Amino acid sequence: MPQLNPNPWFAILVFSWIIFLTIIPTKIMNHIQPNDPALITSKEHKNNSWTWPW
Repeated sequence: MPQLNPNPWFAILVFSWIIFLTIIPTKIMNHIQPNDPALITSKEHKNNSWTWPW
């Protein structure tokens, strides 16, 4: 039974995991995020008191 012979399939498994763990993450991490977070100046909000009608 050829599917029980691990010689070609183990090498394919190892090389595919090497590709997944080395090449693909570096390509993904090289992308630039379009919306970089910017620092927002902190403003003090004016809190008006609410006069209750009763």
